[in-house]
Amino acid sequence: MTDDAPVTVYYDGACPLCSREIGFYRRRRGASDIVWVDVSDSGEHDIAPDLSGTAARARFHVRTPAGELVDGGAAFAHLWSALPGFRWAGLIFRLAPLGWCLDRLYDGFLRFRPRLQRLAARSAKD
Repeated sequence: MTDDAPVTVYYDGACPLCSREIGFYRRRRGASDIVWVDVSDSGEHDIAPDLSGTAARARFHVRTPAGELVDGGAAFAHLWSALPGFRWAGLIFRLAPLGWCLDRLYDGFLRFRPRLQRLAARSAKD
């Protein structure tokens, strides 16, 4: 891949939280230049040679223009870097100390994600 290749975002469309967040990003300027891949129907099949369906649903992943697969906080930083309105946040959070903090915050979020998913699903029904 080259640096002019698009960013590819792998997200779990069956997750109500993920769907809402990705919907937000997809409405932003520059989102049409990003490849959006819903991995919710992948089962155990590989999404890419280096990404299983199970891993893709468990954690947020982005493939950078250089072809590197990143996850967690780094994935968000790369997504933000690809969206003009968020580029500043992407650049800041790609710096080592802040990127590390973002990744720890994302890890903390993942612990509460199942409960938050249930709440989001319940509120969507109301």
